[in-house]
Amino acid sequence: MLGTKGEFCGEEVIAEFERLTRDAATVQRETLRRILHENAAVEYLQRVGLAGRTDPDAFRACVPLATHDDLEPYIRRIADGDSSPVLTAKPITSISLSSGTTQGKRKYLPFNDELFKLTMHVYRTSFAFRNRAFPVDDDGKALQFVYGSQQFTTKGGLTATTATTNLYRNEEYKAATRDMQLPCCSPDEVIFGPDFAESLYCHLLCGLLSAGEVRTVFSMFGHNLVLALETFERVWEELCGDIRRGAPSPTRVTDPAVRRAVSALLAAPNPKLADEVARKCSRLSSSNWHGVIPALWPNAKYVHTIVTGSMEHYVKKLRHYAGGLPLVAMDYGASEGMIGANVEPEIPPESATFTVLPNIAYFEFIPVKSSDGADTSYAEAEPVGLTEVTVGEHYEVVMTTFAGLYRYRMGDVVKVVGFYHSTPKLKFVCRGKLMLSINIDKNTEQDVQLAIDSTANKILAAESLEVLEYTSHADLSSNPGHYVVFWELNADANDDVLQSCCDELDRSFVDAGYVSSRKARAIGPLELRVLKPGTFQKVLKRSLSLGAPVNQFKLPRCMARSNTNVLQILCGNAMKVFFSTAYE
Repeated sequence: MLGTKGEFCGEEVIAEFERLTRDAATVQRETLRRILHENAAVEYLQRVGLAGRTDPDAFRACVPLATHDDLEPYIRRIADGDSSPVLTAKPITSISLSSGTTQGKRKYLPFNDELFKLTMHVYRTSFAFRNRAFPVDDDGKALQFVYGSQQFTTKGGLTATTATTNLYRNEEYKAATRDMQLPCCSPDEVIFGPDFAESLYCHLLCGLLSAGEVRTVFSMFGHNLVLALETFERVWEELCGDIRRGAPSPTRVTDPAVRRAVSALLAAPNPKLADEVARKCSRLSSSNWHGVIPALWPNAKYVHTIVTGSMEHYVKKLRHYAGGLPLVAMDYGASEGMIGANVEPEIPPESATFTVLPNIAYFEFIPVKSSDGADTSYAEAEPVGLTEVTVGEHYEVVMTTFAGLYRYRMGDVVKVVGFYHSTPKLKFVCRGKLMLSINIDKNTEQDVQLAIDSTANKILAAESLEVLEYTSHADLSSNPGHYVVFWELNADANDDVLQSCCDELDRSFVDAGYVSSRKARAIGPLELRVLKPGTFQKVLKRSLSLGAPVNQFKLPRCMARSNTNVLQILCGNAMKVFFSTAYE
């Protein structure tokens, strides 16, 4: 929202949010009415017999719950050039691609102007609350580790790329974010550079050149930010050399457009800045780079990134790099659309919640567990409305959007932790299909993380060892099947320590179905595979080589069996293998 002088007015945005959330049920009914009225004549809704009705009861009675597989044929027709109203009356302007890291396969999803506007609405809301908590001068810059993804043209002439790149390349994006986003330290040529490693190096270089002006540090995912700072530890001397010489490294920066853009920022040799950075880095390296962000960017106010779900593993490392600088969790969204805003930015990221904006989509929630505790997540549990959820319960998110997704099962499992007025506050738990299950056991990504954290605290901490990366897999190739945990450590460990870790991991899975199955020998001993250093970097590089977007790369903590190529990399790089003796 704009103030009286046409400038962004955070307090007016907050006032509008307060109004929307006070009567979320009414806003939801109106949102559904708008979606169905605008799209009454589309093929999908005609086929299910909705016949122009717009009330929630008729909608739920006629329109079935849908997965991506159900809607994929319609989306493919649009991508192939069908311009008839297949899913939406207004045209689909481009295709968003999911990351493909969940099942090893990228999904096509519709993107249109309405989805862009609603995404900006969520961004404005969260920025208003964030800027109220952490005011930032409007004369600074943002150090952003962001990357444009590869794009291609579908058979029907639509651009297909990631949802974030669809935003970045939208002609209205810069205008829409001008009053709520500081200029990026890096020029567009770096953001949209063809090589990820080169762009990352240049982001670091541009950040150092604007060190005193940096007010915020941002990356889409916590993994990207940790990777950037780990890279900095290795290349800081080269960066200082570039600054001292007044020209980017000829081996690190080779793309002509990127090189021209960065050379223009360097302009002339700056030995004074190079010496200052070198002195700071020499001191930081002796303290394991603790507080590197405030040391190099002393006027930064906060670090902003996604640190929930599979990214929560990086919070500890980010805190180490950030020193005392606040870590602010980014909003909750997906390639399908936005869901909630972080309107309590002061809360630590481990406890971050996301308040659902009731006007951006029509939401339903499938109970994951019934009142007696039985698992009903993929049975015929009846979905409930946005304002009908219960605090403390877990649900799968269902969305109906302005971009043509109707009663679309996201697969995300969330926990309702409270209400903001009449709209729920959600905590992301996991991707519903990403879990370890062999018999009657069910362990989510969060359960795997808890087992890893427990083992690290009980055993590894005393040895000054750290789990850099990890994932897991339910191996059904043997009988009985068993869990496999893959991890990469920061240093070598002796076999006794690793065997103890393997046993402790097995004991740390406390799901009743797992424990009883282990005792009955229906699930075999847990297997721990310790990987060669750099194995997970190989996974990242392979994903990038196949066109996966670095902005969206999320390493699944429970690896699906369909992700065979990644599993081959992991299994082929195991240095040591241990089997649990915990239940012997």
